[in-house]
Amino acid sequence: MTISIKPERSLTADHLKVGVYADRRELGRAAGSEAAEAVRNRLKEKEQVRIVFAAAPSQNEFLEQLALEDGIDWNRITAFHMDEYIGLPQGSPQRFSEFLKRSIFNKVQPGVVHLIDGSDGVEAECRRYAELLQEAPIDFVFLGIGENGHLAFNDPPVADFADPYAVKAIPLETACRQQQVNDGCFPDLNAVPTHALTLTIPVLMSAYRLFCMVPGPTKREAVRNTLKLSITTACPATVLRTHLNCTLYVDNDSFDMTSYG
Repeated sequence: MTISIKPERSLTADHLKVGVYADRRELGRAAGSEAAEAVRNRLKEKEQVRIVFAAAPSQNEFLEQLALEDGIDWNRITAFHMDEYIGLPQGSPQRFSEFLKRSIFNKVQPGVVHLIDGSDGVEAECRRYAELLQEAPIDFVFLGIGENGHLAFNDPPVADFADPYAVKAIPLETACRQQQVNDGCFPDLNAVPTHALTLTIPVLMSAYRLFCMVPGPTKREAVRNTLKLSITTACPATVLRTHLNCTLYVDNDSFDMTSYG
């Protein structure tokens, strides 16, 4: 069920295309429809398409629309996700793998799903997942931006635009952990794991095309910094402005109109 929703406003920041939508529902429907069209077109060019998914409440409306789209041969999709907590046992509802199963994978049944296992053997898991990612180019990354400007779990203290690793274990910044509480994923800060596995920024930026969905008032500062600051790991999301094929979807809650006249 492809739909066409035009943004209320469009702009660019360096190479980054930005669409401003009325609310998160309209944002998600527009992004989901446009991403589906891009995937359909890519499947006309390639036998297999490889997609990295973010797992966060900010992606809910996008994933809902994507799952409704027809004409996608999901059997020819290889799916990855971009981060996972270290130490949460298998089946924990807060694991990002479980979120993506509920939100998209169990609905559309991709041909191959590669899940990160952060429950044991961290170094070996980093190597295993990196090898899977590097078997072929990544076609799409569907992502968001954290309240502290992180991409995946590349928080400002550990973000590296020239990271030599594809997957690494990192400590989570307090602001990042607090976001998980703000999003309703954990009851309090003490319940949030302190470490995680993450795909690195060069892997995310290597994709043919990026779709970045960032709704809600808690993301307003992060969006403003992404569009206004110099390209810096102090706000890792600023690197999106260097990608030649990335679209940022925001809504009236996350976009500070006063900063753009």
